[in-house]
Amino acid sequence: MTRIPLLSVENLRLNFGSHEAVKGISFEIAKGETLALVGESGSGKSATALALLRLIEREGGQIAGGTVTLHGTPDLQISALSDRQMQQVRGNRVSMIFQEPMTALNPVMSLGDQVAEVLQLHQDLDAAAARAAARDAFEQVKIPEAERRLDQFPHELSGGLRQRVMIAMALACRPDLLIADEPTTALDVTTQAEILTLIRQLQEEIGTAVLFITHDMGVVANIADRVVVLKQGDKVEEGPVAEIFSRPEAAYTQQLMAATPKLGSGAPKPLLRPTSPVLEVENLAVRFPVRRGVLPGGHLDYHAVNGVSLSIAPGETLGLVGESGCGKSTLARAVLRLVEPSQGRIRLEGQEITGLNAAEMRPLRQRAQMVFQDPFASLNPRMSVRDLITEPAHIHQRLSRRERRALARELLQKVGLEPAAADRFPHQFSGGQRQRLCIARALSVSPALIVADESVSALDVSVARQVTDLMARLQAEDGVSFLFISHDIAVVERVSHRVAVMWAGQIVETGPTEAVLHNPQHPYTQRLLAAVPVADPSRHGPQRPQLPAVQPPKLLLTVGHVPERSKMREVSPDHYVAVQNSAAPLLSARPKHMPEQNVTERESPPSTRTSQFEQV
Repeated sequence: MTRIPLLSVENLRLNFGSHEAVKGISFEIAKGETLALVGESGSGKSATALALLRLIEREGGQIAGGTVTLHGTPDLQISALSDRQMQQVRGNRVSMIFQEPMTALNPVMSLGDQVAEVLQLHQDLDAAAARAAARDAFEQVKIPEAERRLDQFPHELSGGLRQRVMIAMALACRPDLLIADEPTTALDVTTQAEILTLIRQLQEEIGTAVLFITHDMGVVANIADRVVVLKQGDKVEEGPVAEIFSRPEAAYTQQLMAATPKLGSGAPKPLLRPTSPVLEVENLAVRFPVRRGVLPGGHLDYHAVNGVSLSIAPGETLGLVGESGCGKSTLARAVLRLVEPSQGRIRLEGQEITGLNAAEMRPLRQRAQMVFQDPFASLNPRMSVRDLITEPAHIHQRLSRRERRALARELLQKVGLEPAAADRFPHQFSGGQRQRLCIARALSVSPALIVADESVSALDVSVARQVTDLMARLQAEDGVSFLFISHDIAVVERVSHRVAVMWAGQIVETGPTEAVLHNPQHPYTQRLLAAVPVADPSRHGPQRPQLPAVQPPKLLLTVGHVPERSKMREVSPDHYVAVQNSAAPLLSARPKHMPEQNVTERESPPSTRTSQFEQV
């Protein structure tokens, strides 16, 4: 049977000034087909996607040669259309989900208005009908409290929820071709699974073709029909997904496969936990006030973090996993006093820091540092690398220029960068190199604890492997502890001695990595693990286990009310699980492939217990 292409790209060449970013690549996408475009940063993936919508010119590039044809009635030579003609194509026949929603969404328009604008422009709906359709689009991509979200603005949502809004906007007009540029990078595995299912359903309903750009080979195995591998602007391999995974021919493709994290590859052995942890968190809660209207009784509290307790030993990595909006980042900021806790206690190296003011906290901040998710946003673009990475040490220790130069040289060598990089600026580095700079900056004050908040989620698999290997080496050399926050459970397994699973503001399961990830006891943990994409096309399809349904508690409550809390029970040595009450069964909806384990009645001892948690 002859494949009828929906999109044809022939000998496409893209330039940014004198630099040739894409060097004559060709490929086709048929109606209803998913083509995955994979490769490391700088390979030309995103530039190709922008060229298909003629957005490359707005980024300083140009189409230097080749053709892009959208087949249909009539056929459109996209590479030759005017800007006015392209306005009828973008968002209607061809839509795009951008990688970074915060830069793609208008910060001064409500989310509902932004989605409604697309519907009004291309489907001639009035304001009321467009708002109703926008709400339906939000519900379709599983945005909670869709009606309320319509009136919110981008900065009020988590990164994962902002990405869902982008996806809702792109799918609103049911396009012929959907270009998805790293659409699930910022999403947790359960949301990612739902979004991938949604895209497949749309393909089945209306035959939408998908160009899926990603560095996650598990996602490629899950969704793609064919794969094109790019390296530095050249196409090095193309073929059906099963062949690419089972028999990769290009050396570069083989390297990508080898660097892909795989759940079950093993975890660091748990450490002997001393009596003096680096970080102790006890019964921590963070609530944000929400006002509804001006009438009495319109004041509510959003319970972002609810009664969380944890501890991290010297030289230990605790992996924190959970869905977007579960409270991971809020917890990370709260333990560093970047967000004020509403309740609970925090001890850093045995010292109580919960009630300290800003002046009292300042000398202690050098003992706990943070590496943020977006390295470019957390580095001052006007400062040289030398000043950036030595700034914390200079603030706390008042270094001379000579001392700063020596420290910068030492830090750059420690994170695997050339000392000559000290005179450069952040924009002159790749994403992986910028993240190394952030780690170097955190190390400048020799901290006891580093909080890494999604520090490798946006990096290519090979670069992410280098960064996590660097963290492991630094931990072995300097004994630094890590709170490692990520939605990539395979990466968490590789670096973490212990894992804590967070859901709806609470920790519902915690223990040694092997115990939690390979004998999960809580239904939510089971649901997370069932959704992890596997880098093997043969393991996807109808045989995939059904995700257990888990109903989250309400977190938006009237002031003075808090969600009920449940106790943690030990089910194996140092492995604790939240239970509803002493009479309720612990497990529910267990997938058949997961073995049962008897649950002891012993509660966690005071020295290591995770205290009280929300009722699940």
